Amino acid sequence: MLEELKQLPESRRDWILYRFEYVGKFDHRIEHHRFWQDKSHPVELTTTEMIEQRINYVHENPVRTGIVAKAEEYLFSSARNYAGLSAVIEIDEV
Repeated sequence: MLEELKQLPESRRDWILYRFEYVGKFDHRIEHHRFWQDKSHPVELTTTEMIEQRINYVHENPVRTGIVAKAEEYLFSSARNYAGLSAVIEIDEV
């Protein structure tokens, strides 16, 4: 990914590379650039309740960030499907 980025005529390329290199300096496991965040903690979803919790969490992200007042108001959210509203994306409800 970094090699591809170095070849792109992207106006922010140097800034992006600098940021990857800068944050890589603070992690002894990284030689040059840090590309991924450590905040991903995968969880096996073994019950319907766990799946519903994660879906609700994702639906509430636009609300928490102040984009909308209610999850189903966000046009690009499957919350609209669950609320019975027309939606941009199609889902198979669980």
